[in-house]
Amino acid sequence: MKPTKYKTVLVTPPAAIVNNAAFATATIDTLGFSYLEIFVAFGAMDIGSTLLKVQESDDPGMSGAVDVVGTRVGTDPNDTGAASTLPSATSDNTMFKFEIDLKGRKRYLDLFLTGGNGATGTFAVAWANLHEGDSAPTSAADKGVAQLMRAPIIS
Repeated sequence: MKPTKYKTVLVTPPAAIVNNAAFATATIDTLGFSYLEIFVAFGAMDIGSTLLKVQESDDPGMSGAVDVVGTRVGTDPNDTGAASTLPSATSDNTMFKFEIDLKGRKRYLDLFLTGGNGATGTFAVAWANLHEGDSAPTSAADKGVAQLMRAPIIS
């Protein structure tokens, strides 16, 4: 098995629908990695999100956090240069992705996501993949998963 130098972080685990509130998120410790991808998958939603962005800090508690320019959905342009738009009431079953080169970044990053005020709210889950690590994690825990399954090599 070719070892890969990546780790997955569950940022917002599957939970109850959020209405007019911020989603609970886990801070991402980027120490030892060069590149970060954050994925946000939306399920049922009857109202748009009011905030979706990434912030960075030198503190694991995100004290003094600042916005990562290029990740502020609805403010910064998307990858084509067009205006980005926040997820709307019709964004059911879509995904948003953030790509962040960690060179020169602060150590800790966190996703900020707020569901709008609707009749029921928004369902979302988010995870991050850290790439190009200093070493190749080999155990399930080191890779950020509960169990690691490997298919045998077929020769």
